[in-house]
Amino acid sequence: MKNVLKQFKRVPCFILLFLSFFGPLPIWAQDGVNVQGLVIDTNNEPVIGATIRIMGDEATGTVTDIDGRFALNVPNEQSILIVSFIGMTTREVPVTVGQEMVVTLQDDMQVLDEVIIVGFGQQRKESVVGAISQTNSKVLERTGGVTSLGQALTGNLPGVVTMTASGMPGEEDPEIVIRGVSTWNNSEPLVLVDGIERPMAGIDINSVASISVLKDASATAVFGVRGANGVILITTKRGEEGKANIDINVSTTLKTYSKLPELMDSYDALMLRNRVIQNELGYAPDQWINYRPQAIINKYRWPADLAEFERYPNVNWVDELLKDVATSYNANVNVSGGTSFVKYFVSMDYTHEGDIYKPVDNNRGYDTGFGYNRLNVRSNLDFSLTKSTQFRVNLSGSHAVTKAANRMEYQNLVWSAFYGIAPDAFRPRYSDGSYGYYHPNPTQASTNSMADLSLNGVGYTTRDRLNTDFTIEQNLGFLLEGLSLHGTLAFDNSFTEVDRGVNDRDDWEDDPFKWIDPETGNEFTNVTVDGNNKFDYQNNIAWMTDAGQVADWETYRRLNYSTQLNYNNTFGVHTVGAMGNFSREQYSRGSRLPTFRENWVFRATYDYDKRYMLEYNGAYNGSEIFAPDYRFAFFQSGAVGWMFSEEPYIKSLNWDWMDMLKFRASYGQIGDDNINGRWLYMDTWGFGGAFNQALTGIDPNKSPYQWYYESQVGNPNLQWEVSTKLDVAADFALFGGVISGSVDYFTENRSNILLAGDRRSVPSYYGETAPTANLGEVDTKGYEIEVRWNKPLLNRDWRLWGNVFYTRATSKIIEADDPLFMPAYQKSANKAIDQHHAYVDHGYYNNWDELYGSTGHDALNETRIPGNYIILDYDADGIITQFDNIPYGYTGVPQNTVNTQFGVDYKGWSFFVQFYGVNNVTRYVGLSSLGGTRNTAFYEGSYWSKDNTNADVPLPRWGTIASPYTSGTRFLHDGSYLRLKYAELSYTFSQEEWIKKIGLTNLKVFANGNNLFLWTKMPDDRESNTGGNSAYPTQRRFNLGLRISL
Repeated sequence: MKNVLKQFKRVPCFILLFLSFFGPLPIWAQDGVNVQGLVIDTNNEPVIGATIRIMGDEATGTVTDIDGRFALNVPNEQSILIVSFIGMTTREVPVTVGQEMVVTLQDDMQVLDEVIIVGFGQQRKESVVGAISQTNSKVLERTGGVTSLGQALTGNLPGVVTMTASGMPGEEDPEIVIRGVSTWNNSEPLVLVDGIERPMAGIDINSVASISVLKDASATAVFGVRGANGVILITTKRGEEGKANIDINVSTTLKTYSKLPELMDSYDALMLRNRVIQNELGYAPDQWINYRPQAIINKYRWPADLAEFERYPNVNWVDELLKDVATSYNANVNVSGGTSFVKYFVSMDYTHEGDIYKPVDNNRGYDTGFGYNRLNVRSNLDFSLTKSTQFRVNLSGSHAVTKAANRMEYQNLVWSAFYGIAPDAFRPRYSDGSYGYYHPNPTQASTNSMADLSLNGVGYTTRDRLNTDFTIEQNLGFLLEGLSLHGTLAFDNSFTEVDRGVNDRDDWEDDPFKWIDPETGNEFTNVTVDGNNKFDYQNNIAWMTDAGQVADWETYRRLNYSTQLNYNNTFGVHTVGAMGNFSREQYSRGSRLPTFRENWVFRATYDYDKRYMLEYNGAYNGSEIFAPDYRFAFFQSGAVGWMFSEEPYIKSLNWDWMDMLKFRASYGQIGDDNINGRWLYMDTWGFGGAFNQALTGIDPNKSPYQWYYESQVGNPNLQWEVSTKLDVAADFALFGGVISGSVDYFTENRSNILLAGDRRSVPSYYGETAPTANLGEVDTKGYEIEVRWNKPLLNRDWRLWGNVFYTRATSKIIEADDPLFMPAYQKSANKAIDQHHAYVDHGYYNNWDELYGSTGHDALNETRIPGNYIILDYDADGIITQFDNIPYGYTGVPQNTVNTQFGVDYKGWSFFVQFYGVNNVTRYVGLSSLGGTRNTAFYEGSYWSKDNTNADVPLPRWGTIASPYTSGTRFLHDGSYLRLKYAELSYTFSQEEWIKKIGLTNLKVFANGNNLFLWTKMPDDRESNTGGNSAYPTQRRFNLGLRISL
């Protein structure tokens, strides 16, 4: 530690005089024993402003004066003091009565002492040789009001890529990829909560203590086949011995939509249509009838009265459907503490996610819209049965209800308005209460999103989870020092009910819809009347309630039990560790027969003088999808580490700037069987029903003959998919812990990839889906750079901190069972997984001469016109065909991700901003304008004309149909973005007298936000298309809250 006294010379003199005059300032006083002491650093310099508290009564304490001295009244001579200071290690010191206590604090080298959660245990960071990243509860709590734990990971762990596809309440959990995609099968990582495989969805952020991400073979090998795509370890909070601590967290979040496609209004869309009709007149002269006079177009933007307002619609669907602000709430209470016998952590969390859609008065007696409510409870208990026996009980549960409109129809129709409903088609709702529809072509034109939101009922999906696990730990030191044994038994139950709610689609009369013809002003309606018994329309409002049904595909039961033997001991400069774990799991989803998994894993570690580290891991796994000869396999990995900075020669150089420099490397193999299907090694048969004898005149339903069919062709030679990983890295800490970080280079070879039959190049006349086979191979490589800084300034009241994470991961397919005669450039081999393809454009036909001199198309060639894209004839055969569809851009998973965080603390104030960005990613968004039916037009930049031959895009089509190649790369967008992901300003009250008087330990007031600003060329804010071509709008959040500690 640098000379603290010198730093304090910068402090205003009156503060120093104040401290000198009043001496130690007791925060609280009580009858007991008086003690005095001095707090110094390792250079024997006084530590000014150190906090002194009494263990078990942390509301009582004092701070050291300008000379580092303190005086305090303690209850008795057995009291223990807790001495702490920012940037230095906290010490617990027994009091000394009758003489001055001297307490020495050391610099807090968290880089070395940080405890890292690893597979089936924990290690100090200095001894870790695997590729592991970790974040903690303080980081997660600053994530701007998000309720999805997966979203809270964004940018906070290097190597982890998250992609959010929807902003729908309760459905915001992102896709997660660790170090790129290396298989066609499921690439999601394994998620463990307190050591048990459990979904991340539904976990409340306030109960999480830490999250570790295991990335290389050494770190993930002990999880066997489940860890091939990486492992996320979530550890929940636990109690500590001492008085009860009560933490209360309350926050209110204001939400608005982030970014949606920019649709032209009716005026601009019709002006564009007129321009397109003129451009196509030589091809489609009959379309002149659709040309709108300027006087009529003006009425769409400037109607004279209500009649013109409804006759000439100019609908802004965003304004019609979405609120300016929606509200969400979160409240959490947790109590922790304990005695020497039992320690406890109990938590209750309530979350409400509001709906960004405006409420609609449908006059039907029920409320529609979207929403999400979740209640979480947790109880973590640690019992010390004896000095050598520990017993842990974890009980947790959640009850979540998701509300969604339009449940009896395609839900995407509710937000399709933002992606394609023409602003001039109809009014969402007319003044007489009727909903709008497009009478001339109701099947091709988009439906009315307001009607879909209002009239089609509402449904509720309920997800209940109950998790219970028991762990007993026995110290066997009486047999062998360092030996311990523990066993775990876990029961998980998850129940999902869907389709409970209001069914408003099966009544006997349609709801009233109408359309006003802008040409004539005539009204058209779907309401029918007759002169006999139906003289007028009356809506029957005959909706019904549905009781709901069990969702078999989401309801599951899991039984997991394991036994683990641990050994760890130090012999002089030699530290030896070993772990052996046996686990068995029974898992059943819905009405399916249960699946079984059995794992035998071990880990052995050796550390010589904290300089040389070795680790060896092994896993013996079995899977039901393989034949007996290939069912079980052994996978192993190893790692080495070298603490370069601990070498005697390096230490003799007295490089004070180098705190730690460690090199590490790991190599190993992991198996994977993560593919849909069971017992893939054998043929399976399905029941086909009664034999059809209709030709003989016999009723098939009464036939005595039953028939079966081969539903799966087995492959008895099917083997394990194998992931071979290499990681070479360096960890460093410099300048007294001010700067720290790591650099990793990694590779992965995924061989024997399980290729499902529908992906194989087997001709259709085979007659059945081909069997799954080991026919794929993929190489992945990349690197990660992590730099952190943490610098106290002046009198240590100021602190600057932050980090930069950068990850690059690329993949290349080596083998994918491509068709033999397919052109090499169209094969999957030598491309990334899910590489985009396109007919590549290069400029425009600017006149007829250029068009006639260009390469023709093999379909609809006669509809090419000047202003279209020139398509690259890649195979140079003189005509544009399907063989000119070539790789273009990137995949939908970004190759590069970067996260930057800057923070500053001053006394109780704290402020930080966090930016997150990605590039080298391509997304397809087919926002097609016009097309001959709808006057939907999107702002795409400038349109081609003979006077603007360097425009952004060609003119759309109206009266002609372009060839399938004409759009070129128009709808493939650069998916790169940079966003202000998080920001927070907070103040913590802790030393104020009024805080103590009202019984609080501290009070934190904060304002933060999530997804605050976005810079991108994308038309919307989705990070993935997996939710479909349209999605519930992604959210921007502004969050206000309190954290109270009692």
